[in-house]
Amino acid sequence: MKKRILILTASVGSGHIKAAEAVAKELRRREPELELLTVDFMSRETSLLHWLTKELYLIMLAWVPNLYDLCYKFSGGESGGGLAQTAVARLMLPALRKIVAETRPDLVLCTHPFPEGACALLKEELQAAGKELPLAVVMTDYSLHQIWLYPQVDAYFMATEAMRQEMGRKGLAPKLAVAAGIPVSMELKDLPAKGELRQQLGLEELPTVLLMGGGLGLGGLDGTLRELEQLPQRLQLLVIAGRNEKLLARVRALGEDSHHAIHCWGYTDEARRLMGASDLLITKPGGLTISEAFVLGLPMLLHDPIPGPETENAVYAARHGAAVWLHPGESLSRAVAELLQGDLPAMGEKARACSHPEAAAEIAKKIIELCRP
Repeated sequence: MKKRILILTASVGSGHIKAAEAVAKELRRREPELELLTVDFMSRETSLLHWLTKELYLIMLAWVPNLYDLCYKFSGGESGGGLAQTAVARLMLPALRKIVAETRPDLVLCTHPFPEGACALLKEELQAAGKELPLAVVMTDYSLHQIWLYPQVDAYFMATEAMRQEMGRKGLAPKLAVAAGIPVSMELKDLPAKGELRQQLGLEELPTVLLMGGGLGLGGLDGTLRELEQLPQRLQLLVIAGRNEKLLARVRALGEDSHHAIHCWGYTDEARRLMGASDLLITKPGGLTISEAFVLGLPMLLHDPIPGPETENAVYAARHGAAVWLHPGESLSRAVAELLQGDLPAMGEKARACSHPEAAAEIAKKIIELCRP
């Protein structure tokens, strides 16, 4: 009988979805007979309430990031975290009950803490009725936060060994806890060389800087471009504006008068190849983005992290020498000039030392083992 895996992710940025896609692809490759169903737990189609929660989160990030930072810190403690976990999980449990009843999975895999919390409550209900539902979780940042931690989870996959050890110190002992790394597309490690990628993409042989703001197009990219105009050296600037159409239009307008060679994209499947063609990445420190940069050995200039998890990601990458974290008040143009004149290859090697190119394969292998009787 075919095994069925329900993958629950969330369209809050693109990182959680990318992680789910990377693992799903490896699951299909290793076990073609598996039946996989991926659900965006925060979409309007899944639940209007979930979608409204996501929209409120995005409004908070855009207008009152300090309030989000306070919420993140409050929910990071055991008492505050427990309250936040319970509240969110109970809010989202009804929709999850319906999804599980309709799909009848043999295992649930979550790449976001909101569906994970609802699954943890559902597991308790099912266990009380004498039923089991294995639950696996892929964490998508470089720090351990209370909102991810539930004793009902059977298998955790996390970015670093330090996170795995910290989980143990917190008294959590799942059946499986693996520091596999954050799962990225296995295609990254097989990309052509930088020069070949530039030819394929129709790019010039200039110092090339890629600017990304995540799938939501956050991060003040148009302001970054204006600041880079101060640099006399002609650069090739590749800009991914994500789903932010207004930002894309502003970038195109700036490109018409720039002395740099500016190329821009909206939400695109070319992001990995653009990363491979670049000498430096300027980005917000999303967990998936920096994980992809690690695999490619791409040095980073990190700025404007979302308070909380992205700040921790920036600390991790900078501490390991793979990135420079630009703090408020520091000159971006000066930082870019110094990096381009510095030892980018050495930074690239430090990035590769942080990478886990086989993470998706390792996670898929363990999940298949969990599905087997």
